Amino acid sequence: MPYLAITLGQRLDAAQTQKLKAEFGRLIAIIPGKSEPDLILRIHEGGSVFMGGEQTSCAYIDLRVYTKTTDEAKKRFTREACEFLRREFAIPLERQYLTISEHQNWGYDGAWH
Repeated sequence: MPYLAITLGQRLDAAQTQKLKAEFGRLIAIIPGKSEPDLILRIHEGGSVFMGGEQTSCAYIDLRVYTKTTDEAKKRFTREACEFLRREFAIPLERQYLTISEHQNWGYDGAWH
């Protein structure tokens, strides 16, 4: 069960939110064993986001997955996610950051695994 949080320093309209949701639903399948039906997606948008002390157009993506994944999947996910944000939301690559955390223990379905 992956959890993905995206923080953007700009407001999105309904169509942009839907596009973001759909694309990250597609992108999560890059990670082996992950799919959109299991994805929890949190979009933080439109708040005050600062980088280098200035309010600016930037993005932070925080992906958390249960168990370890491959370096190739992490590299491809990073490349495609960042390119999507650059292309669709005009956020420069140098103003995007991404973390992928792999957890061996995760609670779901009412149980600790």
